[in-house]
Amino acid sequence: MYRILSISVILMVSARGYSQTNFFKSFDGTEITYTDEGFGKAVLLVHGFLGSGKSWEKTPLKKDLLEKGYRVVVPDLRGNGSSGKPKEDSAYKDNAEVKDLKELMSHLNTKEYYAVGYSRGSIVLANLLTKEPRIKKAVLGGMGLEFTNPDWDRRIMFMEAFAGNTTDETKGAVEYAQSVGADLRSLHLQQKHQPVTSIEELQKISTKILVIAGDKDSDNGNPQSLHEVFKKSKLVLIPGNHSDTYKTAEFSKAILSFL
Repeated sequence: MYRILSISVILMVSARGYSQTNFFKSFDGTEITYTDEGFGKAVLLVHGFLGSGKSWEKTPLKKDLLEKGYRVVVPDLRGNGSSGKPKEDSAYKDNAEVKDLKELMSHLNTKEYYAVGYSRGSIVLANLLTKEPRIKKAVLGGMGLEFTNPDWDRRIMFMEAFAGNTTDETKGAVEYAQSVGADLRSLHLQQKHQPVTSIEELQKISTKILVIAGDKDSDNGNPQSLHEVFKKSKLVLIPGNHSDTYKTAEFSKAILSFL
């Protein structure tokens, strides 16, 4: 009996000792892929638009979290990476991505955890914070307050772009998506049904928040305005633009210090 239990523990340890892709079926049967590495306090990393869990793979943040003894959980949001890519509106309505993350952390038997979002990942995470008491600290990166507006012009611009109506500003994003084999229909629906969290909902969040952005990043609005909404938040600006800030050692250092 002791030997069997020992073998089980060894197998479980091995499975979380390196980046291995796993999946589970979410609330509507959509397969969500994720990696689960390390031990200790769990940290959920949520990628941005046109990204996947691999966006975090070679960042100083992921490396440093594992070296500091955290357990790092990195999903591909539905419609991205190796996760399922449903084509129906219904698969993205009613904060489906938020539900996926909540179910993933339940699937992993996580009683409490930290969470880090970047760019659109911060939009999804902000909504999750209104529904998830297990998150004890959260990081919202590369984001201002504009996502609280259901008619945000930037969201509508990209929604239209991935439906075939590009502009000079969005043409490059669509061409990049095509070059990496991304699913354009899914990307359109992700923007169409992007979670909207009101300022009033954000003001009720009691979780400790770090708002972090590059000093040359204004793509998604002013992070100062987002910081001022929360009851318990800290604002950190570091060198960088929207595309590169999350890949820097300064980004990792600020988050590790906050956690």
